[in-house]
Amino acid sequence: MTGFLGQALLYIVPFLLVLTFIVTIHELGHFLVARAFGVKVDRFSIGFGKTIVARTDKHGTEWRLAWLPLGGYVKFSGDLDASSVPDQAGLAELRQRVIAENGPGAERDYFHFKPIWQRALIVAAGPAANFLLSMVLFTLLFSVVGEQISPPRVYQVAPGSPAAEAGFRPMDMIRSVNGRPVFESAQVTNTVILSAGDPLTFVVDRGGRDVTLVATPARRIEQDELAGRVRVARIGLVLAPLQSDVRFRRLNPVEVAGKGIETIGRTVATTGTYIGRIFTGKESGDLLSGPIGIARAAGGVTQQAVAANPDPGFMAANLALTFISFAAIVSIGIGIVNLLPIPVLDGGHLLFYGYEAVARRPVPARVQEVGYRVGLALLAGLMLFATWNDLQKLSLFKFLGGLA
Repeated sequence: MTGFLGQALLYIVPFLLVLTFIVTIHELGHFLVARAFGVKVDRFSIGFGKTIVARTDKHGTEWRLAWLPLGGYVKFSGDLDASSVPDQAGLAELRQRVIAENGPGAERDYFHFKPIWQRALIVAAGPAANFLLSMVLFTLLFSVVGEQISPPRVYQVAPGSPAAEAGFRPMDMIRSVNGRPVFESAQVTNTVILSAGDPLTFVVDRGGRDVTLVATPARRIEQDELAGRVRVARIGLVLAPLQSDVRFRRLNPVEVAGKGIETIGRTVATTGTYIGRIFTGKESGDLLSGPIGIARAAGGVTQQAVAANPDPGFMAANLALTFISFAAIVSIGIGIVNLLPIPVLDGGHLLFYGYEAVARRPVPARVQEVGYRVGLALLAGLMLFATWNDLQKLSLFKFLGGLA
């Protein structure tokens, strides 16, 4: 029982800490921009359920800590339901009540009566806060550890693989993929993963001369130490640079900021490409993860950080840096998901505001109601699909990294 409890804590506690921190920053983005525009806020809650401690500030906002640490929320004054669905009849009643209680003009302090551009900025501020958080975390990470560049040198070619059929050889140095220069192994791996069934043209340096090779990635099942069992596109290469290939450099503040922006941009582009391939039928969505997958990854990075070195000082530093990196990546993911044009999510609100800006009238109440029901169904379906993926990935066999 102790072992099971220990494993549960190892996975659940880091997951809850990371998720609550990131969602709190997301909601803080909504809150700060709303406060800047003079929107009245009833409550800012960290966690859900029964209140542990609460305090009301001079603006009348209740700040509370709840017992269920699964994120948090911000409640604007006048919100008619949990999704802030602006039902027209309810808004008319709210406007009359506010004016009756506080006089004409008081309604301007309520979110739903703000100009559309302010409402759009308030909604967009949540995902923007996630990207800003990632930027800060990556900047901190690169400031501390610098940058290690590991060029994509071929260490091993799997017999009978697409790479073997294309003519790859050990010691080849990959210079470009589909005409794009590559400088690190991760660039090659990411391109291969997102190209199942699509021929890729590689230019490799072989003993000082350029050789052009064409290989088509094929999906295979393998076990990742963090993600679990996954189906992923590979061409059958193990990439491992020589010691003389690896370069390490310290970054100045401008380079650190640039590296952080580059990392976020690359992550967003990779995620967007993968989602696009799902909708076009080129990917099955196996790599999508839900809460179980995030919890598994959180526990995995915790185990790796603890096992890297038993020295308490090194262990603490390694844990901190590992969680900074992990939180930055998860924050990007949450920002992207919230921008999907699905009613209930921030992207769905922005979609409705876009219609309102063009048509100069809100989306009809009936359309919004149907949209939110469909959005809830889509979101529930997405969560169920991601959870099913997570359950399918839970198996027990080892995986060696550095593959392409």
